[in-house]
Formats: sequence, C-alpha cells, structure tokens
Amino acid sequence: MNRQISYGEAIREATDQLMAESDRVYVMGLGVPDPKAIFGTTSGLEAKYGNKRVFDMPTSENAMTGVCIGSALVGMRPIMVHQRIDFLLLAFDQIVNNAAKWYSMFNGQQSVPLVIRAIVGRGWGQGPQHSQNLQAMFAHVPGLKVVAPALPADAKGMLIAAVHDEDPVLFIEHRWLHSTFGHVPTEMYDTPLGKAKIVRPGTDVSIVATSFMVIEALRAAEALARDGIEAEVVDVRSIRPIDVDGIMTSVRKTGRLVACDAAWKTGGFAGELVALAVELAFNDLRAQPIRITLPDWHTAASPIAAAMYYPTAVTIANRVAELLGKPERDAETWQLVRNAPADQPDLSFIGPF
Repeated sequence: MNRQISYGEAIREATDQLMAESDRVYVMGLGVPDPKAIFGTTSGLEAKYGNKRVFDMPTSENAMTGVCIGSALVGMRPIMVHQRIDFLLLAFDQIVNNAAKWYSMFNGQQSVPLVIRAIVGRGWGQGPQHSQNLQAMFAHVPGLKVVAPALPADAKGMLIAAVHDEDPVLFIEHRWLHSTFGHVPTEMYDTPLGKAKIVRPGTDVSIVATSFMVIEALRAAEALARDGIEAEVVDVRSIRPIDVDGIMTSVRKTGRLVACDAAWKTGGFAGELVALAVELAFNDLRAQPIRITLPDWHTAASPIAAAMYYPTAVTIANRVAELLGKPERDAETWQLVRNAPADQPDLSFIGPF
C-alpha cells in the first residue's frame, strides 16, 4: 500500500508508536500541548497518553535539558522538543558537557538515551535569531549524534531509531519539510542512523545535500535531466556519524561533487564534505568540488532579502551547469518558477510553529 502522509504526520505517528511501545517514552517541550502542536507533530498525544507523559515546560532550556538527562540516566526515554534550534544554545552546556560526554566519562557504564527535536529554517520573516541552522556546531562534538532526515519515511524511521538508540541524538527538522508528503509504511520500523541514501541515481555529478536542500536538489536534478544531465542526489540524512563510504562511492562514480547545505559556508558541513572528497577521492575528481550554502551573513528577515539570500533549485542547477561547461539559465528557462513568496515553501504554509 502506497500510503502518502506528511512529514509532520510521520513524526507524530512515530512518537505515538514509541509511546505505545514503552511507558518510559515521554515528550516535553515548549508548545507540545499547544493546539498547533508543533506543526501537528504532537497532535492528540496529550489526550491519549495524559499530561504526565506529554507536557509543556518552563522557558528554562538549560535546566529542563538537565531534567531530561537525569531522567534518561534512570531509565526514561525523553523526547525533548525545541521549536527553534536557536534557543537550544541556552542548553549547550548540558548537551555538550553532560549528555554527550557521560558515556566516556564513566567508562561506558552509563549512556544518556535522550532525543532532542530541534526545528530550523526560515519562514515568515523570522530573521537572525529564529531561523539559524546550527547543525555543524553540534556535529563537532564527539558523543552526540546529529541527524536531519529530509523525507517523511526517514523522519518516522529515524525518530524511532533515535529513541531506541543508547546515545543522545539531536534530531533536526527543517520547518519547510513538515508539509511535504511521501510514502510512509504504517508499521513501526527503524531507519539506521549514520547511513546516507541515494534518492535519485545519476552518472554526471553527485549533489550531496542535507535536510531541505535535498528537496531543492531533487527539483534541480529534474530540471537538469531535461537538459541531458543526470545528477545523482545523495541525502546525507546523518550529519554525525557521516556515511563516508556511501557518500564517497557516489563521488567516485560521478567524479564531481556539489555539496548543498542550508547553513553558512565558513566552518559548515558542506566544507566537511568537500574535505572528505579531496582526502579520499581526489584522484577520481574530474572537477573542483563546489559548495552551495547560505552566505556568511545573518539570516534575512524580509521576503525581498530572503529571495537574494537563500540558495534554491535554480542555484543548484546553474552551479551544476557551470561545472559541466554549460550556460546558466533563469528560473523560467529551467522550469523552476516558484509560486510562493521567498519566505514560504508554498501558499499553504500558515506560520512558523
């Protein structure tokens, strides 16, 4: 059965199945019981499981993360929800110096099975303090797993795998993904963490992308195919650990790498991908690797600025064309015109939460 549900519903279904599987799983976070239910991802869970397992929290991120860590140490499986990764910085000490290091500090005797859902990305002019993607900052830390699924089926399977995992996992969701649809199995299943996925095979160039940039890469690949260019799109899925072998297999096959990341260029994950290609697949490269990222400046707030700030499928198509010695084109020529403002994925997007 090819059941199509949204990314947000896939997360809600995964959470529901996890909570039914074990009464050790609970959900805590700002807005969790709110009627908007974090893009619908927690809808109906409080009514079903009660307010002792699904509840709001005070605006005290560091303290409440400590509560989650403590509960994980005594056998619970907390899912902590942050509507914006920006404010997860207020819990940075707990995540980096406690959750990520506990297993090592105590010689493998105890781990911290904590999942933190953090939402990133633009929408409705949220600007510099509300739409950052700080995945590279967290992925720098040993002991912390960082994943960013792009497709609904992976959102469900990877959340289930994250809760089953013995290590702390940062589960990053781009807010533009929640309303996207795809096939999602009804049963409970784990999607392995640390594995990339080829979501479109190709032979001419490897477009290796994270999170929402996978969607833009797929759109670009379709446009490029109309021009005879077969792009392979690799969904990284896991920022840490990185599937080095899987990604490099694609790069060696095509000989060209375009690394796409919806975060800043300097010190970013796209640079890590380029470094891996140069270190491990240098002799297979037919052209210099390319990074497509946000510019090294604060996130745009106005729709006009956003249109100039964010890379899109058109950006990707043009950089691939340039790499292969073909001319750049505008959105209309590529057949990649969007019918929504620059800070909305589509006209149905009704708010940042």
